[in-house]
Amino acid sequence: MMTSIKRLPRRLPGWAKVVSAVTLVLVVLFAGIRLSVLPGLDDLFGTETHDRSGPALLKSIQDISRYDAASGNFQVVVDLEKDTKYLPDAIRGTRTLYVGAGTVDAYVDLGKIGENDVTVDEDRTSATLRLPHAALGKPALDADRSYAVSKQRGLLDRLGDLFSDNPNGEQAVQQLAVRHIRDAAKESELTERAETNTTEMLEGLLGSLGFKEVRVTYGT
Repeated sequence: MMTSIKRLPRRLPGWAKVVSAVTLVLVVLFAGIRLSVLPGLDDLFGTETHDRSGPALLKSIQDISRYDAASGNFQVVVDLEKDTKYLPDAIRGTRTLYVGAGTVDAYVDLGKIGENDVTVDEDRTSATLRLPHAALGKPALDADRSYAVSKQRGLLDRLGDLFSDNPNGEQAVQQLAVRHIRDAAKESELTERAETNTTEMLEGLLGSLGFKEVRVTYGT
C-alpha cells in the first residue's frame, strides 16, 4: 500500500513578510485616499455627524474701557514647507498652501485717562482732552474664510497621520497666518484711522452736550 504524503506549506522568508506587510499598508493607505476623493461615497456609506459637545462655561468677566475705533480685514497666503535632510520629499516632508483671513481691531484705551488729561473752561464751552495713542488688538483668524488650498505629504507623514490624534493639523500654518496678519496691521494706517475716528466721536459727543470747541490730542 502506498500512503500519500501531504506536503507541508512552505514558510515565507523574513524579507517576503516585510514586503507583504508594506504592500498591505500601502494598499490600505491609497484605498483610503481614493475613497476620500471620490464624490458621493460618504452618502453611500451613510456617514452622519453628531455634535455631543457639552455646554460652554463662563470662566470670567472683564470690564472693557477701550473704544474700538477701527477694524482692518486682512488676507495672507501661507506657503509652509518642511523638509528632512537626506530624504526626498516623497518619503518625508510636508508642504501646505493655506489662505488665512482675519481681522485686527485698533482701539483707544479710555480707562487710562487721568484727571489732568481733561481740561474744561469755566463757561463749559471749551474742552481739551489728552488720550493715549491707539493700539492694536490681537489678530482674530476667521475660520469661515480661512482654508487650506493644498497639502503635500511624504509617505512617512501619511503613515504617521494614521496613528496621530490630530491628523493633518493646521496649527502651524494658522499661527504663521496670524503672525503675518499682525505684521501687516502694524505697517498699515489702522492706528491713525482709529485716532481720527475717536476724535470725531468725542467732538460729536461733547458737541451734543453744549461744548463749542473740543481739542483732542494723543500722547503716551
